[in-house]
Amino acid sequence: MSVLELVSLVCAVLMPLFNIPLIMKIIKRKSSEDISLVWALGIWVCILLMAPSGFQSKDIVWRTFNITNLVLFTAVVFCVLKYHKPGFRSAKSAQAARPGATDSIA
Repeated sequence: MSVLELVSLVCAVLMPLFNIPLIMKIIKRKSSEDISLVWALGIWVCILLMAPSGFQSKDIVWRTFNITNLVLFTAVVFCVLKYHKPGFRSAKSAQAARPGATDSIA
């Protein structure tokens, strides 16, 4: 294995690990309100559809990246769905939806 292939393999493992802080943030806050469901599910579906190519590939870097990315992004999607509050809007967005409304009760 060449140095370039080794660096690529290490990066194939490291890059999906950057999903872990996002997972931890969602769990700590017990909320995924700032994560778009369309984004999370769209990325996840693309990863699922690319996975067979990665599983069949003889390229160890592509195969490794596909497996680690599939596992870790599935964890992201699980957390996003688990902590998603249907119909939830933040106080700020609810306030913006009601022009002229104030926080104080008169």
